[in-house]
Amino acid sequence: MTAVTYRKALLKPEVEECIRETMKGINERYNIIIDELGFDGDHIHIFCGAKPHYSPSQVLQLIKSITAKQVFSRFPKLRKEELWGGEFWSDGKYIGTVGEATNEEVIKRYIRNQNLDKSEIERRTGQLKLFKV
Repeated sequence: MTAVTYRKALLKPEVEECIRETMKGINERYNIIIDELGFDGDHIHIFCGAKPHYSPSQVLQLIKSITAKQVFSRFPKLRKEELWGGEFWSDGKYIGTVGEATNEEVIKRYIRNQNLDKSEIERRTGQLKLFKV
């Protein structure tokens, strides 16, 4: 997971589409397999796999730098009017790996549920509630 600088909600549908197209190019050039992408207004979740000669941190660095460059080239107003510091992605990140405690399907389901309203998430997950708050 990584967030847009200043946590600004700039991941509009046209920006999302630009990032998705860029991810296809990253897949082809660097052989990084993107299994799931989840957008939530001001941050993105990525479930991907890469060859062992890339560390998880290197994979995210590569994705962040290439997608930022493409977003700024297609939407120059974002750099000038919204992100006066000139960086699209914030420096922070979260990297998790699939292992014994978490499995691939749990992570993919979480990412698919990004950018949904709370009632849709509740409908999909089927959570049982004891009382209404």
